[in-house]
Amino acid sequence: MKVQAKLKNLRISARKTRLVTRGLVGIDAREAAIQLSKQVKKSSGPIAMLLKSAVANAVNNFGLAEENLYVADIQVGEAATLKRWLPRAFGRATPLLRRGCHVTIILDEKVEGKGRVEPKKNEAVSESVAPKKVATPKKRTLAEEKAGSAPTQAAKVTKVFQRKSV
Repeated sequence: MKVQAKLKNLRISARKTRLVTRGLVGIDAREAAIQLSKQVKKSSGPIAMLLKSAVANAVNNFGLAEENLYVADIQVGEAATLKRWLPRAFGRATPLLRRGCHVTIILDEKVEGKGRVEPKKNEAVSESVAPKKVATPKKRTLAEEKAGSAPTQAAKVTKVFQRKSV
């Protein structure tokens, strides 16, 4: 089963990010995390967090075993480019392009179904989230109030606060 996680608008150019991700495709997820921790590139930190998120998605949402996962594919695409101007000599200005990228990691199982467990569903949380029905008193019409019993009419006559005595 394929599991994916996405990182959008990383403020590092796609070309620099591909230098880090190129060596991760096809290796074990744990080994990929170790390799990312040893890299000195700026993009290795966010990609390591993305890999950790993808593994957590696989374990918690789909019940897959962490030791059975490998990096099937990593896609790095370009994001929006911020266009700025840099002042130069003699009153000139040159464009400055601040590039970004989107990263998608796809994990897959080495052996299909090995170590798979049913995903945990917290029943206590689902019960507390479900709305509880509360009985609301029925609104009475004017005809029902006139024909109503004496205690309800007496309850309406009493006032909590009186400005002047009656």
